[in-house]
Amino acid sequence: MNSSQQTKYRWMGISLGLSFVLLILKFTAYFLTYSTSILSDAVESIVNVIASGFAFYSIYLADQPADQNHPYGHGKIEFLSSGFEGAMILSAGLVIVWQAILSFFEPKILTNLDWGFALVGLTAAANAFVGRMLIRSGNQTDSAALIADGKHLLTDTFSSVVVMIGVALVWLTGLHWIDSTLSLVLSFVIIYNGFKITRQSVARLMDEADVPTLHKVVNILNTQKDNNWIDVHNLRVQKYGADLHIDCHLTLPYYWKLNKVHDEVHHFEDTLKEGFQAEVEIFVHTDPCQKECCHYCRVADCPVRAFAFVQDVAWTAENLPLNQKHYVPLAV
Repeated sequence: MNSSQQTKYRWMGISLGLSFVLLILKFTAYFLTYSTSILSDAVESIVNVIASGFAFYSIYLADQPADQNHPYGHGKIEFLSSGFEGAMILSAGLVIVWQAILSFFEPKILTNLDWGFALVGLTAAANAFVGRMLIRSGNQTDSAALIADGKHLLTDTFSSVVVMIGVALVWLTGLHWIDSTLSLVLSFVIIYNGFKITRQSVARLMDEADVPTLHKVVNILNTQKDNNWIDVHNLRVQKYGADLHIDCHLTLPYYWKLNKVHDEVHHFEDTLKEGFQAEVEIFVHTDPCQKECCHYCRVADCPVRAFAFVQDVAWTAENLPLNQKHYVPLAV
């Protein structure tokens, strides 16, 4: 197990353990106070436990190597985990809406608000710290499951802060309807965040273009560009969990022998792989150069050059994915 995997398992394990502890604390706070807003926060913690457990399993499965039934590996389970977590958050938000509406018609006498405030404050601080660490570790290891779980904990932190404000206002004013109102507002925030996480997960499962990763690939190609790489086009980037799959067309001199083409393709692949910490699988289709390529070809001492070099083609995230060779417009 490499350091990246160890980091993911460690922080996911911490998140799962913390979810259990905070679930107990929040329900303790509810039974002490009978606050609807605290109950809303506690219900979301049930989601935390279930989602963290699924996320932990998804990280384990995503690390399994590719096999005959899963030739591209198991990385997409992390996107499924993220979507499951988003759906659970949405469900919790709907339950909280129902509880908030009921509390308007069947208000309860709130008690021990000082203890409730203290316990919810403790859970908010713990969630804020672990949530930030999960997101940071998720960005470092490129784990969608860690990032989604971290965002969920930060959402839970926001919920807890809102609950604390409500408890404090009820404590100071004695107006119990504040508790139900804040619970209702809180539910819509939770539903919105659940929708965002679910939307991102569906986008990744549908192989929606990952713009930041595409820009990173383009930047690597531009900064590490070799003069023998005459052109690149039909570039496609897909993510399977933390793993990355890249395929493209690479234009090389048509007169090269096969073994030289093979070596240059390996050089091209190694250049891209060095830019990422995760596993990178690359498929390169080689195209022979044409006379029109001479205008932007920098191959040294080309024995068959038909036209003089004019200028480089600017490789961008907009033109590299196009399935066509580039060209340099010539002055008339």
